[in-house]
Amino acid sequence: MLALAVVIIIIALVFDYVNGFHDAANSIATVVSTRVLTPGRAVVWAAFFNFVAAFGFGTHVAKTMGRGLVHLDAVTPEVILAGLLGAIAWDLITWWYGLPTSSSHALIGGYAGAAATHAGLGAIVWSGWMKPVLFIVVAPLLGLVLGFLFMLGINWICRRQTPRRVDKLFRRLQLFSAAVYSLGHGTNDAQKTMGIIAGVLYTSGLTHEFSIPMWVVLACHAAMALGTLSGGWRIVRTMGMRITELRPVDGFAAETAGAITLLGTARLGIPVSTTHTITGAIMGVGSLRRLSAVRWGVAARIAWAWVLTIPASALLAAAALLLLRLPR
Repeated sequence: MLALAVVIIIIALVFDYVNGFHDAANSIATVVSTRVLTPGRAVVWAAFFNFVAAFGFGTHVAKTMGRGLVHLDAVTPEVILAGLLGAIAWDLITWWYGLPTSSSHALIGGYAGAAATHAGLGAIVWSGWMKPVLFIVVAPLLGLVLGFLFMLGINWICRRQTPRRVDKLFRRLQLFSAAVYSLGHGTNDAQKTMGIIAGVLYTSGLTHEFSIPMWVVLACHAAMALGTLSGGWRIVRTMGMRITELRPVDGFAAETAGAITLLGTARLGIPVSTTHTITGAIMGVGSLRRLSAVRWGVAARIAWAWVLTIPASALLAAAALLLLRLPR
């Protein structure tokens, strides 16, 4: 049992690495597309703040992930392993096609799909799904509205400034907004894997109560930071260049809107998608210039991928569980 638990924890950290790799675009797409930082410096900047988020933001989301979505008595190490494999598979498929889907929802879907395959639909804590499912819609809308309002306020405050002066100011401010957004990304996404690892420790009998040890917190943030350092460049191009054209002032508004959403939901223990949040914020910023500034065809393609993420990762996890149970 100990050996299996160690293997699953390693795979969970691999998922966190893939999460950072897949979702690096969330933290760096705006700052790279506006040329405030080079890609290499941007990933170092984002990775540092992904890791720093380990300190001071609590583990509310981790506890929701670990015991708020699936009944713990229906969870086995095998179920957790299959859930992780389903989530990793979906992340790699969508990375290949350059789609900024949610690693968080892939993990949620994989976990639920494996648990339901193992113990039936009764394994699902249906009441716990209300907020995560609701925020599939709320998170991007909140990002969009905040991005729009921030951009509107900035335009009014800077209405008498020259474009060159505004550009120079927001090139500096965007470093701050990118850092704060990376903190929000780190604290929200790393906590989801913490909840899964805590579940492994509990169901394997290695702990007598469901809790999040400090070594789990540090390991998850470190794995995510290393993934961010690798950078998922296919998705960076989609996020930073194909949805709408961004200037430093646009990047600042989008990142600030996204950061407020992520830090707020993390404190409330709601596992939201960082991808959905920043994509909505970018659309909100772009739509203020004119609706045609947003490439809505690309946005629609992304939205379809969002809708498919939970069921697709659930099916992949169910298939993984059935494969794990094949006689050897």
